[in-house]
Amino acid sequence: MKKIFASLAILAVSASCLTGCFDLKEEAYSEILQESFNPTDQDVAALLASSYSEFGAFMDWYGIFDAQEEGADVVITPARPNGWVDGGVYQRMHEHSWYADDPGSPSSLYYYAFTGINAANRVMDQVKDGSLNTGDLKDAILDELKAVRAVWYAVLLDSHGNVPIVTSYKETDLPKQSTRRRVFEFVTKQLQEVIDNGILSEEKSAATYGRLNMWGVKMALMRVYLNAEVYTGTPAYDKALKLAEDIIHNSPYQLSAKYLDNFQAFDDASAVANTEIIFAIPYDNVYNTGAHVFDMAMKFYPPSQGKAHFGYATTTWGGNCANPQFINSYQEGDTRLTDTWLYGPQFVATPNRSDNDSKTTKYLQDVENGVPVEKRDQIAWWCLNYLPSITGAKGKETITSVDFGCRQSKYQIDFDATSTSHWTNDVSWFRLAEAYYTAAECILRGASSSYGDTPDALVNAVRQRSAPAITLADLKSTKSKMVYGVANFGDITTDMLNIYGNGYMKDGSSWTADPARQPHDWAEVYKALEASTKYKSSGADKEPIELAGMYDEWGWEFALEGLRRQQMIRFGTFGTRNWFNHKAIGDNHTCLFPIDKGTQQDNDNIGQNPGYVSANNKMAADVAIDDPIPANM
Repeated sequence: MKKIFASLAILAVSASCLTGCFDLKEEAYSEILQESFNPTDQDVAALLASSYSEFGAFMDWYGIFDAQEEGADVVITPARPNGWVDGGVYQRMHEHSWYADDPGSPSSLYYYAFTGINAANRVMDQVKDGSLNTGDLKDAILDELKAVRAVWYAVLLDSHGNVPIVTSYKETDLPKQSTRRRVFEFVTKQLQEVIDNGILSEEKSAATYGRLNMWGVKMALMRVYLNAEVYTGTPAYDKALKLAEDIIHNSPYQLSAKYLDNFQAFDDASAVANTEIIFAIPYDNVYNTGAHVFDMAMKFYPPSQGKAHFGYATTTWGGNCANPQFINSYQEGDTRLTDTWLYGPQFVATPNRSDNDSKTTKYLQDVENGVPVEKRDQIAWWCLNYLPSITGAKGKETITSVDFGCRQSKYQIDFDATSTSHWTNDVSWFRLAEAYYTAAECILRGASSSYGDTPDALVNAVRQRSAPAITLADLKSTKSKMVYGVANFGDITTDMLNIYGNGYMKDGSSWTADPARQPHDWAEVYKALEASTKYKSSGADKEPIELAGMYDEWGWEFALEGLRRQQMIRFGTFGTRNWFNHKAIGDNHTCLFPIDKGTQQDNDNIGQNPGYVSANNKMAADVAIDDPIPANM
């Protein structure tokens, strides 16, 4: 999305330089020009740009996506032929063995969040003290900045829990840590104040796209209340339901006709025309090619094979894929499976082929009908719903392949991107379907609808574009379609990899190219190989999950949207279940990430979260303050 991106100046170039329709091409935004700045309504977006820019960390390296997905049961980044061990970062995320100075997501997420908070505080201070002349727009600007800051604190509330609350960029004293309960009080108070003030726009338009309008603020508060029992021990489903139903029945947003309408590489018109996305992170391949880019695109597909398949000028890097257990959980007739994941052979791009999905379907039919190898198109790689282990290690061997695992197809490929990390897909932070599912879950948990809504009707309103109707009994079921348990290695061998993955044949003691076989052609064995994975359940794996049907629905509808860790924690599976190579930790301490080691070393007021080694011999339970939030805070 280009022009909108530039005019909003959100995620633009960097937090220190803006381009676009306000002619701010060379002005340093980090040092806002305080003299003679008298903004019009159109200037507000540029003024707020630095406070929004950090949201681009969602799809950046070790960003919010990684933090919420790599430690959960949907996404796995295994060792690949071209690496991806990365010092064990992804293995630790999968195993929940991360630590306080881990270079991966726990530390980077903490940094990203406080960068966003500090940016909002800086501008708020300048508006409040009058060094920025904002005229009649002062209250509106302050409310929007307050909402942005609260959303970042909501991220920290969920990820790290016990964090310092900082409300001014001018503060010089080292901040004191607050309890998770106090952070919850602060976030809900701030968001409710913005709602009560009634200043932010309720309209859906180009002017509000990529910014928090009133409905985005209500979505933020709704999500916090939905998870209140996790954060404080006290549920708030009635409050979450009230907000969800207000959004469903009174906002200008509507569910998109098609599931994939929400995950396109948007241009200006399609971005504004989308009816479901309430708050989006606009990525761009023209105005933003530096600070935060759509780096996850680099992890989605194998290097030369992805380039050959999509016709890219540059290569991708390989990396993550789906946990086969999650793929197996989808139900017959649910098109979200094929909308979200690539499965089967992926072909080399040709001038006459643009629809990879239909070609893949035809290929699989041809395989079943026995069409000879020479009649098939050239395979770039094959997405097997099979993964031997996260390391690929088997005795003295290591077996890795680009063919292992289904790859994402939900975020539609940006074929116009000049770099594979510079996609223009606008990532939805909040979309209307979440309000429908929140309302359904809250009613299932005992909250009363003010509109006569029922859980099955709410869920089916979303499902109808992708899957057959579901019943109330299905949603209340305690048996998840996700089969938990630790996976075995399966039947893969080095010989199989050479034959089917590399297209080789054995010639005496050496391997040579087989003229009758092309690489990545697993047609003869893919079914048996995928079926060879077995899962050993233990502990809580077979125990009932309250509202398992609702739990499954959350997983299928919002796969790859940075919500799975939160869902698992709320439904009690994150710390209790085994999946793939992950073994349950048991004490649930990994439901919070550790406080970064450097943060503790720099600030003696910050204690460590339970279950982790403290860098200053202090724990959050001993030093975090729990006083009520002052009325003027």
